[in-house]
Formats: sequence, structure tokens, C-alpha cells
Amino acid sequence: MLGTQEKFAFFSQASSMDRKILSYRGAKRVFTLIACLTLLQGLCLIVQAIFLAEVVTHLFDGKSVQDEVRQMLLFFSAFAGRYFCVFLIQTISERFAERTSSDLSSHFLAKLFKLGPKFAANEGTGNLVTLVMEGVGQARQYLQLFPPKMVSNVVLPVMILCYVFTLDRLSAVILAVAMPVLIVFMVLLGLAAQKKMNDRWTSYRVLSNHFIDSLRGLSTLRYLGLSRHHAESIRRVSDKYRKMTMRTLSLAFMSSFALDFFSMLSIAFVAVALGLRLINGQITLFPALTVLILAPEFFLPVRELGQDYHATLDGKEAAHKLLAYSDQETDDERLAHQKAFPEQRWNQDSSLEICNCTYVYPSGTRSALSSIQVEARGFTKIGIVGASGAGKSTLIDLIGGFISAESGIIRVNNQQTVLNHEDWRKQITYIPQHPYLFSGSLKDNITFYSPESTDEEVMQAIEKAGLHALVSKMNHGLEERIGAGGRQLSGGQEQRIALARAYLCNRPILLLDEPTAHLDIETEYELKETMIQLFKGKLVFLATHRLHWMDQMDEMIVMANGKITEYGTPTELVRKNGFYATLVRTQLEGL
Repeated sequence: MLGTQEKFAFFSQASSMDRKILSYRGAKRVFTLIACLTLLQGLCLIVQAIFLAEVVTHLFDGKSVQDEVRQMLLFFSAFAGRYFCVFLIQTISERFAERTSSDLSSHFLAKLFKLGPKFAANEGTGNLVTLVMEGVGQARQYLQLFPPKMVSNVVLPVMILCYVFTLDRLSAVILAVAMPVLIVFMVLLGLAAQKKMNDRWTSYRVLSNHFIDSLRGLSTLRYLGLSRHHAESIRRVSDKYRKMTMRTLSLAFMSSFALDFFSMLSIAFVAVALGLRLINGQITLFPALTVLILAPEFFLPVRELGQDYHATLDGKEAAHKLLAYSDQETDDERLAHQKAFPEQRWNQDSSLEICNCTYVYPSGTRSALSSIQVEARGFTKIGIVGASGAGKSTLIDLIGGFISAESGIIRVNNQQTVLNHEDWRKQITYIPQHPYLFSGSLKDNITFYSPESTDEEVMQAIEKAGLHALVSKMNHGLEERIGAGGRQLSGGQEQRIALARAYLCNRPILLLDEPTAHLDIETEYELKETMIQLFKGKLVFLATHRLHWMDQMDEMIVMANGKITEYGTPTELVRKNGFYATLVRTQLEGL
């Protein structure tokens, strides 16, 4: 088994192919099955060529067709056996591709939820959506085509060459010399095609993100009169992607032509050499005809591999991207397994301590959080204030487990742990500034965290969130479609749906990141009464720059430049006459 794997790895390296495919679940077993079936296929192919050459030779010698019925039946039996093996190989490859692409998709989506909104924002929503919607299908095609092609290129040429060597050594030498030339040519074209594909994928990512951002801001662009100007920007990005695609296709067509040309030229050399020696009586018709039948089959796996390589470059790139994203934060997850999470659900006696934690932006330019010290107990309400860029959202992401501190200690119930545990996240409800509405029914959106909820429970959550008036106006009630392609909702209504989700799942920890920053003050005060009811019996972290929320908070965190500058109750901070007191006076003067 090790020898077979090394051959696969060697050939894939020599032909610029993908060795990572062997790391997928069940790949080695699939390759073993395909290798056995390919050996049987090669045997049938050789037997097929032998009986075909024998029938033609006998007919050429003057025998009747009736005399060759047995050989013809054997030929068709070998022909059927060959393509039955091909059918089994395709079936195995399809099942492997379906299972593996499904695993890649599931692991990617699970990892995306673990990495959180900060990661999605950094990578670009358009890029991630495109990867899921199109990349999974492309990866499936790649995984379906590549295993049989890789194996057939290792097995079939070797079997054919060995048999041809027993029939005619000169033809075997010609074939043996021609094959490395083709492989070297594939390596050179493969490297060039890979570079083109990397450039094209980068351009595709820019195009996807650009389109999604443009679609989201279309109403704003039209309001500002910039939609025509932005249309030119979209045209320019699209044209760049078109040029990248055409260059990749031109290279693929050129390589396919070159592979066909060189393989046909090699077969022609074999045919000429056989013909000359057949005329001179140096070789008989049967071995010459057998070699001539097998020569195209010798080059066929390489030609198909070259064609499928270009056809599945998108799938290879997509599979690598999915796998790379799924491997994000491997060290943090290993740390999470090493440090067990307290099994007890958060309650009045629970505690959270964040001790001297630091987080640096992925770019490494500066710290987003520096030496953070936070302590929360029971169902405390903690407000987080500060200027834009002070680190409020990053602190919320740290508490939610969406990011991991580079240094420092985190304790839950006096037990050191990390916060990217699934058990911790299952206790958290997160309400961002712009809640995401999925394309689906109102009920599906509200029950996103609690899909098992009954209609009665959903209606109770709707009543608490103040959505009853909206639902009563909908023609289809809870089944009304919202989100993309559905009924359009205002910012306040979207926030109420997020509140209904929170009421329905009723988790003990509530994280709010500027939940009303984009709303007008009247809508915000309407939502405030609903939110205050949601705060009861929960540990609350509320990041905001509007201080009228602070009368509902037990403690305040004031942040600046990623550091906590003040920490205490609202009354204590006003008495200190520091930055918080200045913010209070500024907002009171505005009123």
C-alpha cells in the first residue's frame, strides 16, 4: 500500500497535480479500489487488442467470418469487461466526490460559524458565498474526475508498455521515449496554467466582493447620484475577470492541441516503423497490428489527464480554498480540547474573568485589544462605550469566542479555558448592528437558533419583540417570505426579528454590538423598551456610543485605543470626572 501511495504522490508531483487529495477521508481506500479495477481494465484492454488483431489477421489470411466467431465473442467479452470496470470506477469516484465535497462544505460552514462575523467581514461576504454556491460543485467535479485519471496514468501505460515490449522492442522504445516528453510538457503547461488560475481566482474574488458590496449599497448609490459612476467600476472589474478567463481558456486549448499533436506524432512514428519492417518481413502482421491498436491506448490516459486538468482547475482551487478555511485556527481548537469547558450552564453564581488579554489585528500593524481586564458575575449588565475604533466590537468578538487572545488568561467559574468552545457559544445570543435576514419565511428567520419551536412559541416571541403589528399586515403570516427576493423590511423591523430570535432561544448571555447605531432616535427608543425586557435574567454586554442606555447598566467599560481606560458603575465614573463624565456632559449639552 505504501508503494502504491508513493507512486501516486510521485506522479502527481511530476505532472503538477494535487497530492492533497490523498488526505481526504476514505481517499486511500478509494484509490486502492480504483487501482484494482484499473488493473483489471488494463488486462481487458490488452486481451481486447489481442483478439481484435487475431481476427483481422485471420481474415487477412483468407479465413471466413464464421471461423472467427469464437475470437469475436471473446473480443466483445473483453470489451464489455473493460467498460464495466470503467463504470465501476466512475461509480466509486462519484460517491467519493459526493461525500468529500459534502464534508468540505459542512466543515467549511461549521468553521465559518466558529470564526464568526469578524472573519466573514475580513474575507469578504461575496467571496465566501461564491465559494459555497459554486466552489462546492466545482470541487465535486474535480474530485470525481481526478482519482481515476491519476491511477490510470500510473497503471495503464506501464501495463501496455510491458506487453508491447514482449511483442516488439523497437515500438516499446519509441513509446517509452515519447512518454517523458509529454509529461515534461504537461509540467510546463501545468505551472503556467496554475499561475493563470491563481490570477483568475483572485480576480473572481474581487469581482464577487465588489458585486455584493455594490448590491448592498445600491439604494445609497442611487440616492447620492453615483450609480452610473459605480456601474463603470463594475464594468472595469468584470472586464478584467473576462480577460483573465480568456487567457486561461486559450492556454487550455493550446495545451490540448499540443498533447494531441505530440501523441499522434508518436503513434505515427510507431506506425511507420512497423510498416517498414512489415514490408521487409522483419515482423509479422499479428504483433504489428496488436502494437498499433495498443499505441493510442498508451497515450490516452495522459491526454485525458491533460484535458481534465484544465477543465477542473477551478475545482482544484475551490477544494484547496475550502480545505484551507476549514483548517483555520487549528491551534486554538486544539487548545480548546485541552482545556475543558465548565459543564454548568451560566447562572446567577457564574463568573467570567478576562485577565491581561491582548489581541493583534491579522495585519500585525497594531493591537486591537491591549492588556484587557474584565470581570463579570451572574446576570450583570455591562455597557461598553468609546469612540469609533476604540475596540468595543473587538471586545464583544473576544467574549463571543469569534477571536482568540494572543496572550492572557480567561477563566469561567474559576476554571481556565478558552471561549471558542461550542458549549460557551450555545449559551450566547449575539445581536449585531445589522442582523442578517436569510432568504426564507419569517418563521424560518425567527427560529434560526431554535428550529424545533412551535407556532405558539414563535408568536409569543413576536409579541415580546413588538412584531405583532407587522405580522398582522402580512398576507401569509409566519410563512411570508423575507430577505433576498422577499418582503423588504426597515432597519427597526430587522432588529425586532433579531430580538424575537433572542426571546425564542432564551440563552443566558446576551452580546449586543451597536444594535441601534443605524436607527433614528424615535425607532431606537421604541426598541429600547423591548430590549430592556430581554435583559432580565441574563449576563449582558452592550457596546454602544449612545449613553441613554447606561441607566440600564450595572457597570461601565470605557475604551480608547484598544485599552480599558475606566471601569466601574455609571455613578462612580461620573464622580471620577474622567472621559465618561465628559461624554455624558457632551450628550446632555446636545439635548
